[in-house]
Amino acid sequence: MTADGSYHHGNLRAALLERAEAVLTASGAEGLSLRGLARDLGVSHAAPSRHFRDRQALLDALAVSGFTTLNARLRSAAAGGTDGAAGAAGPVGARLAGLGRAYVDFAVGHAALLDLMFTVKHADDSSAELRELGHESLLIVARLMEEGQRTGAVRPGEPVQLAQVAFSTVHGLATLAVAALLDDTPLSEAMELALEVLLAGLRPGR
Repeated sequence: MTADGSYHHGNLRAALLERAEAVLTASGAEGLSLRGLARDLGVSHAAPSRHFRDRQALLDALAVSGFTTLNARLRSAAAGGTDGAAGAAGPVGARLAGLGRAYVDFAVGHAALLDLMFTVKHADDSSAELRELGHESLLIVARLMEEGQRTGAVRPGEPVQLAQVAFSTVHGLATLAVAALLDDTPLSEAMELALEVLLAGLRPGR
């Protein structure tokens, strides 16, 4: 056993972030402390400070990790989604639906982390890296909107604004699901209906 228990330098940071998200989910950001994480992982009190200078640095790193994971999932969906919603406008429509499902899946599965991500991103002292990662989520969708416009699958309009509307739809649905406000409607059913309506609104007028 080293001072870091069974953890080597290379994986202690990842273990700290993983445990931090678990604590965040269970107790909120107020329940997070570097000493508490050290205790939970069975390492020395000083060990976490080798990776995070203070609690805020830990929160920032959690947000960066969250956006990095979310963006990877969104890029994957944008590049190769195949399960389009009913009436999807061809390949672009299928990939837009895949983006929606990917976002809702992340937002519902990591609700506390997503809330932290947006809180830290919009803080006055947020880092350039974090702001760029947050904006990239929007740009991934906007670029697919642009592709859809070139192929005639998506209505004219500013791609970023269309992406914002799409995000508001799926984010609102995820928020209702997390708050258990969908009543007896299964999330999967509500999501497919929301995507069908969203995609219908994105198609060019006939």
